[in-house]
Amino acid sequence: MPDKEISFKVSGMSCASCVAKIEEALRSVAGVRQAQVNFATEKASVRFGPEQAQISQLARAVEDAGYEVDKQKVTFGVQGMSCASCVNHIEEALRGLDGVLQADVNFATEKVSVDYLPDVVDLAAMRQAVLDAGYEALAAEGEAVDAEKAAHEAKVRELKIKIAFGALVSVPVFFGSYPSLFPWVPEILQNFVVLWLLTTPVQFWVGWQFYKGTWAALKHKTSDMNTLIAVGTSAAYLYSVGLILFPSFFQAEGVAREVYFDTSTIIITLILLGRYLEAVARGRTSEAIKKLIGMQAKTARVIRGGKEQDIPVEAVVPGDLVLVRPGEKVPVDGIIREGYSSLDESMITGESIPVDKKVGDEVIGATINKTGAFKFEATKVGKETVLAQIIKLVEQAQGSKAPIQRLVDKVTSYFVPAVIGIALTTGGVWYAWGPEPALTYALLNFVAVLIIACPCALGLATPTSIMVGTGKGAESGILIRSGEALETAHKLTAVIFDKTGTLTKGAPALTDIQVTDGFDEERLLVLAASAERGSEHPLGAAVVREAKERGHDLFEPQDFAAIPGKGIFARVDGHEVLVSNRKLMDEKGISLNGLDERARRLSEYGKTPMYVTVDGRAAGIVAVADTLKDNSEEAVLKLHRLGLKVVMITGDNRRTAEAIARQVGIDRVLAEVLPEDKAREVKKLQDEGEVVGMVGDGINDAPALAQADVGIAIGTGTDVAMEAADITLMSGDLRGVVNAIALSKATMRNIKQNLFWAYFYNSALIPVAAGILYPLFGILLSPVLAAAAMATSSVSVVTNALRLRRFRPPMESQLRVAAPTSPQKKAGVSREEVVQHAG
Repeated sequence: MPDKEISFKVSGMSCASCVAKIEEALRSVAGVRQAQVNFATEKASVRFGPEQAQISQLARAVEDAGYEVDKQKVTFGVQGMSCASCVNHIEEALRGLDGVLQADVNFATEKVSVDYLPDVVDLAAMRQAVLDAGYEALAAEGEAVDAEKAAHEAKVRELKIKIAFGALVSVPVFFGSYPSLFPWVPEILQNFVVLWLLTTPVQFWVGWQFYKGTWAALKHKTSDMNTLIAVGTSAAYLYSVGLILFPSFFQAEGVAREVYFDTSTIIITLILLGRYLEAVARGRTSEAIKKLIGMQAKTARVIRGGKEQDIPVEAVVPGDLVLVRPGEKVPVDGIIREGYSSLDESMITGESIPVDKKVGDEVIGATINKTGAFKFEATKVGKETVLAQIIKLVEQAQGSKAPIQRLVDKVTSYFVPAVIGIALTTGGVWYAWGPEPALTYALLNFVAVLIIACPCALGLATPTSIMVGTGKGAESGILIRSGEALETAHKLTAVIFDKTGTLTKGAPALTDIQVTDGFDEERLLVLAASAERGSEHPLGAAVVREAKERGHDLFEPQDFAAIPGKGIFARVDGHEVLVSNRKLMDEKGISLNGLDERARRLSEYGKTPMYVTVDGRAAGIVAVADTLKDNSEEAVLKLHRLGLKVVMITGDNRRTAEAIARQVGIDRVLAEVLPEDKAREVKKLQDEGEVVGMVGDGINDAPALAQADVGIAIGTGTDVAMEAADITLMSGDLRGVVNAIALSKATMRNIKQNLFWAYFYNSALIPVAAGILYPLFGILLSPVLAAAAMATSSVSVVTNALRLRRFRPPMESQLRVAAPTSPQKKAGVSREEVVQHAG
């Protein structure tokens, strides 16, 4: 059996060192090939062999490591059970789904309760499993609740309550701890026992999560940020309690009678405040996913048994006939069976111009119906829809690690033990050689070093930027498969474009009409197109299509005859019309009237000239070519400005390929390349030292897309190409390539800023907390200030990552207002220019 890949939410992580612990726990499960944990998204991604490992084992491994897996429970009704054996059938069907941990059917109440991982399986899949087993699943109880959002809000609400309580207690404890500075403080607050009583709930209730995290780490013989905070604040708290209970011991040490309950309460409150601000900011980093999820329709109007009924979108099954009225969202993917309309697909492709749809055309769920009503047959539902696949792709990208993050994780795994070592050394040095009271100085500097260290800033520096960057890409119609692809794209030095269907439209179009004296251009077009109506050749179809687009009524051809490899003959409106190549003209002995030179010029531009004769006389030429996409030249120009080499690869002959390349400014042409050799050509460029991006759309491009450092697939192409690519452009507009590279550069710049700040913060302030400035300037860092600085560090990193939300694709405005190209400019060269060249 092939390996499976899943991702699921993990809660309880406090800093980047938790990542290593969870990854280690997952990798210890037999059959796990790869495990990655993302601190920012709080998700674990695992690749495993299903014959050796079960998903329930993975969830248990995470829980045994001291963390929580996001599990949900759902209850829904089941109809069609006739006896107790039906219970087993349904339970087996549900337990066979990846992500279902437990399924229990109650025959008496006709209900099933399912424990499942919402990131792996959804209600639609469960319903389908019940349906496939021969039963009917009803609506789930409370299924409209957004459990993840509710959990996040509950976490934020709990933090707010604890912060408010901690702040309320910290103020009187702070003033009561310094009666000499604040003589107006009531005597009761100057009593050390009262301060002790006030501080205790802050230490052990407000700060309970730090102790819980420390215990979980200790069970696995490791440490994390919770350890630093728990040890630091407990040291200040226990020191103060000791001074109250054993005053004679401290007097013997020459210690002033001062307690540090204020240090403990303020540190805990400040750190929780930092976590609250961080949680709010991190909630905003996933707004792109929330926007995508919010696009989904909630209900669908289906026609069953000849009756219209509104049902939850999760209840739609393939084959349902769905009715969509003007202004409504298309609920799922499907094919129009009746009616026509214009649909706004901007949420999928990034292009704002509505797309006309008719019978037989595909529609995509979450797009908006603008004008007419239509009925369509549902073909893809639930996790199979285009929108669901986009959401899955974005989530996978946000959960993946860029190469730079793996290095950071390795550094972070050694960080906390190193800080504890530095703190113990600091305390020992101050106790041995510090001024009196040495014990007090040793304690304060020991606590300051523990509190100032911030592995959170290091852990958040990369994943938060990747979350925002990939989300921003999705909003612009750029789907990035992984953090590695996002990082590599900014290093590209060369971009290879496949020609057919990528640089060009992939379908021939009429580009030029040349006439001899005595013939009218439009009349020639009507005659040629009418003759070609009997042909099935794509070049002939292009001529017919152009005539219809210009509004001409065509004649019915008589005596039509196809001459294989040479052309066609027909009688049109009483005239004998021949549309052929040069070879047939020579065979017929027809004088070209100077058209041969014009045909040669057209050929140099990569076009296919076809001679048209009327009643035995050369009347003109119609030229057909696979025309360039409207924005190809603009995209290539922008790539040049970014300093990239632009290469075109094609199976066409060199003359045609170079003609196309000249029109758009391609640097290098790889012509006459067989489909199976495209990947080899990519490898050759890589061997020359280039970091290569490959842009393609077809099945034959898939090996080259996989070989390239970054494969970029056109969303209008094949599923195989998109599967092999690292980045998918949802529209066929090549300016998306420029935008993807620009987004990569902006994201990497943001990551480097974050890492600089995180490393600079830790490397600069840990020595200050240890007291390095004291011998020269008499400056010591208060533990309270250390806590404030530590909280600020994490928040600043996340806030900087959020700046990426303001990223504007460099070619966004053009994408929104792209004007149609006139017929005379379809191939990048005007009719007048060809005539001028032809003399």
